[in-house]
Amino acid sequence: MRAETASLELRLKHHFSDPELLRRALTHSSLANESRTGPSSPLNDNEQLEFLGDSVLGFLIAEALVRRFPGYREGELSRLKAHLVSAAHLHGVARRLDLGSYLELGRSEEMSGGRAKKTLLVDGLEAIIAAIYLDGGLEAAQSFVAGHVLDAPFSSDEDAGTDIQPAIENFKSVLQELAQSRKLPQPRYSIVKERGPEHSKTFTVEVRVGKDWTGQAEGRTKKIAAQRAARGVYERLLQEQTPDSVVAE
Repeated sequence: MRAETASLELRLKHHFSDPELLRRALTHSSLANESRTGPSSPLNDNEQLEFLGDSVLGFLIAEALVRRFPGYREGELSRLKAHLVSAAHLHGVARRLDLGSYLELGRSEEMSGGRAKKTLLVDGLEAIIAAIYLDGGLEAAQSFVAGHVLDAPFSSDEDAGTDIQPAIENFKSVLQELAQSRKLPQPRYSIVKERGPEHSKTFTVEVRVGKDWTGQAEGRTKKIAAQRAARGVYERLLQEQTPDSVVAE
């Protein structure tokens, strides 16, 4: 049974002038198909809104990244955008909003655990972005995307290995590319600690990029620990303005 949408509006920080838009954004095609009595209509479910929301999201993320990082090259912007619009990242956003509790599902999807399905949650989130855009205009959609998508934590390592993969799978490689584009020394990795019994060790790996950038992370294998350490430094580097990105007043 779904939760009342008033509480979702509070989570979204948007009150709908047209509540029907929110209802439609939350309605999966399984319910529309089960309850259909007349000719099929694309206005009965959220598939059209999902289509629109995907485009609105891509535009708003691209615009925000260009404004925030005027010194970044296209490759850097593209990699960051790819992550922010990825299913893995959007799934995390949808979970934090508890979106699954509000979906309108048909009986078959309800019985098969549809409220927790990653694809349904991501589709619903994109539909909501479109609904906010249609209800409140570009500024309202921009506010939602900035607060809930752009500044949200990056997707967790738990998403790896599921049916939705992270947009960035090899942080050692992208860190190396980013360091090269910033004319920084290449990353150097070292194992700084091992603990636990031989059959269940935990490794701590440190990565250094020159004198100023360093990070450590743990993992059950050296490879996982190195990837996590690289990820930490990569994400911090992305937030750091490069000297040529400072615009003269």
